[in-house]
Amino acid sequence: MHVDEHGLVMSSASAAAARHYDRAVHELLHFRAEVATEAGAALAEDPGFPMGHVLTAYLDLLTTEPALARAARERFAGFRAGLDEQALLPRERAHVRAVGALLAGDLLTCGALLAGITEEHPRDALALITGHQIDFLTGDARALRDRVGGALPAWGADDRHFGNLLGMYAFGLEEAGHYDRSEEVGLRAVELDPKDVWGIHAVAHTYEMQGRFGDGVRYLDARLPDWSTGTFLNVHAWWHYCLYLLEAGATGRVLDVYDAVMAGGESAMALLDAAALLWRLYLEGSDQSGRWQALADAWTPKMEEPLSAFNDAHAVMSYVGAGRIAEAERLVASRERYVAGGHTTTNHAMTARVGLPVCRALLAFGRGDFATVVDLLHPIRHRINEFGGSHAQRDAVQKTLLEAAIRAGRREARVLVSERISVRPGSPFNWLKQSAVADDAGARAAAAVRAEDLVRQAALPWR
Repeated sequence: MHVDEHGLVMSSASAAAARHYDRAVHELLHFRAEVATEAGAALAEDPGFPMGHVLTAYLDLLTTEPALARAARERFAGFRAGLDEQALLPRERAHVRAVGALLAGDLLTCGALLAGITEEHPRDALALITGHQIDFLTGDARALRDRVGGALPAWGADDRHFGNLLGMYAFGLEEAGHYDRSEEVGLRAVELDPKDVWGIHAVAHTYEMQGRFGDGVRYLDARLPDWSTGTFLNVHAWWHYCLYLLEAGATGRVLDVYDAVMAGGESAMALLDAAALLWRLYLEGSDQSGRWQALADAWTPKMEEPLSAFNDAHAVMSYVGAGRIAEAERLVASRERYVAGGHTTTNHAMTARVGLPVCRALLAFGRGDFATVVDLLHPIRHRINEFGGSHAQRDAVQKTLLEAAIRAGRREARVLVSERISVRPGSPFNWLKQSAVADDAGARAAAAVRAEDLVRQAALPWR
C-alpha cells in the first residue's frame, strides 16, 4: 500500500509506481502529453497497479478516438480478467466500475460513480478531473459547476493542485452562466498556477460568452507562453483566439492561425476545432475548399464506428464544406442505421435526440435547403447541449440555424438575433446579423455602425 500526494491510499507493490502515478495526475491536470509517459512508467514499475490501469483507461477513452477506445477495451479486459476485485480498496473498486461503465459507452453511469467517489473522497484528483470531462462530454453545465464546487472545502490554498481545481470550477461556473464569478475564480486559478491551461481556457470562455473579444485577445496575448506550447490544449486555445479574431473581422489573421496551428491536425480534438472554425467562415460565404478537403480526409478513418455524436456533426461539416455531399449522406445514413439498431449507450441517445437532427441540418444547409435547416434545428435549439461540448463550441450550430433562418426569410431570424443581442450586446457579429434582418435602411445602417464601433472600442493594437 502507498499513499498518493493527496493523502489517498492505493494498492501497489511499488513506491516508484505510486510516484509515477502522482506525476501522471499532475501532468493530466495541466493537459500535458507527459501524462501518458508517466502512466506508462507506473505500469512498467508495477504491471498489476490498479490505479495505473484505471488512469490509462480513462486517458484513452476520453479522447473519443475509436482506435484508442478499442485498445483500451482489450487492455482493460485483460487486466480485469486476472483481478480479484474484492481485494481492492473500496475507492479502487468504484474506479474499476466507473471504467467498466465508460468502456460500455455508459457515460452517465460513469459520471455518477465518479460523483460517488468524490463525495467520499473529495481529494481524489483523478475522480474530479475525469468526472469533469465526463460532464463536458455530456454537456451537463450544473454538474460541471457542482462536481468540483462540492469538493473545494476539502482543499486548501497550500495544496499544489488547488489552482487546478479552481480552473475546473471556473469552467463549470462559466458553462452554468455565472460569468462574473467565473472570471474571478479563473483569474485566481491562473494566479496560483500560471501553467493552469484549463484555468486560462475558462477565462477565455468567460470573455467569449460576454462578447469581450478585445479583453480575450489581450488576456491570451499576455499569457502566450503558458498556453501555446507544451500542452495538448494549445490548438483549442488558439481556436478561442480565432473566435475573438472573427468578432474583430480579422479573417486573414484567422486563416494564418489555421494554417500555422490547425492544418494537418490528427487528433479528434484538433479536427473538431478546425471544422468548427472553418464552418463559421463557411456560414459567412468564405470559400475554403482546399482546407476543407484535407480536413474531410482526416475525418474519414475516424467515422467507421459511432463513438461520438459531437464528432459526427463536425465530420459532416467537413464533408459539406469540401463539397463531398455524398460522403455526408453516407455518414448520416450509417448513423440512422445505428439509431435504428436499438443500442443502449449514451452516444446512442445523443445521436437520436440531437446528433442526427444536427447532421441532417448541416447536410441540408450544404444543399441550400435553408427552410429544412430551420425546421430541424429550431425545435432542438434549447437542448443541443445534450450531445456535449461547450456553449462556445455549440454556437456553430446556433449560428447555422440563424444563418439559415435569414437566408430562408423566416420570421424566426428576428427572434434569434434579438436573443443573441440581449445576451451579448458587445458582439459585432450579433449587430451585423441585426443589420441583415432590420426592416429599413436606416436601422440596417445603424446596426452596421454599431458593429464597427464595437470593434474600434476594443482598441486592438493591430486595428
